[in-house]
Amino acid sequence: MSERKIIHVDMDAFYASVEQADNPELAGQPVIIGQGMRGVVSAASYEARKFGVHSAMPVAEARRKCPDGVFLRGRMERYKEVSRLIMEILSRYSPVVEQASIDEAYMDITGTSHIFGPPAQLAQALKSEILEATGLRCSVGLAPTKYLAKIDSDWNKPDGLYILLPEDVPGFMVQLPVAKMPGVGKKFQEELRAIGVLYAGDVLRYDEAWWEGRFGKRGTALHRRSRGEDGSEVTPSREAKSTSCERTFEKDISDPRLLKKYLMDESERVGADLRKMGVTAKTITLKLKFNDFTVITRSHTLKEPTSATNVIYRTASRLLAQVKLTRPVRLIGVGASGLGRDT
Repeated sequence: MSERKIIHVDMDAFYASVEQADNPELAGQPVIIGQGMRGVVSAASYEARKFGVHSAMPVAEARRKCPDGVFLRGRMERYKEVSRLIMEILSRYSPVVEQASIDEAYMDITGTSHIFGPPAQLAQALKSEILEATGLRCSVGLAPTKYLAKIDSDWNKPDGLYILLPEDVPGFMVQLPVAKMPGVGKKFQEELRAIGVLYAGDVLRYDEAWWEGRFGKRGTALHRRSRGEDGSEVTPSREAKSTSCERTFEKDISDPRLLKKYLMDESERVGADLRKMGVTAKTITLKLKFNDFTVITRSHTLKEPTSATNVIYRTASRLLAQVKLTRPVRLIGVGASGLGRDT
């Protein structure tokens, strides 16, 4: 059996890059997806990142760090449209494509050399076709396993290409920081640092039994991955399990009638998303975040699955009516889950 060849494709600053590609006047400018003083940053161009702006940062803080930034609301439908085009391009190079998120995917290209040439040639052709079709750059990692391919795609960002051959894995692991390994969060990093483990190579100073005894399953997984091993497969056609839409207000809202107006808009967007995917939803969920940042959700399971906006809205409105609004609302959202094919 031939050695597996896995590619991870990661679009660079996807949302912000789409805005720059669609509007040439934004090229080279610090573009930040997120508006208002109450919201959070969804994405930041590399120009904005130089100022210390990053996703999940409060917009107010981003404005302080980058006062000349171009702050945009974002266009999720446009991002989804571009994402679908990118996934179509990937599927031309391999029948085994797993979309991990809106802006990243895995590909198993094992056995494709007789069609597209050596893996490095395929990877470069892939990058070029995506750039030509969308105006967007991506970073690509090629490795014998999924998790190494993901690490590699981040190695030379942006517009990177990193190829890790099987024979080079041991040397690569020696100099790989454990902080870059999947499953090693900040708390685990601190525990590892306390025993002098900073790199994957340090992990291999002890055998697997030692790691299992010290950290249980976490230790076993860490030792296995420090050897470059990963048994997970690229799983194609992973279907969405849910879809949702939410909005953070500029000012807190206490009026139920005004909240219902936002519910209508969100219900339409969720319904449109379901219809575009060709699915229906069994469960509708209302999400509320209050001015003290507490969050509640309320859900209702329908007798008949739906993708109809009016059914989603009526259900969400009933859920809202059941909530005692003792505090002003900061955010409201609608979600749909339990998805199935619309027959």
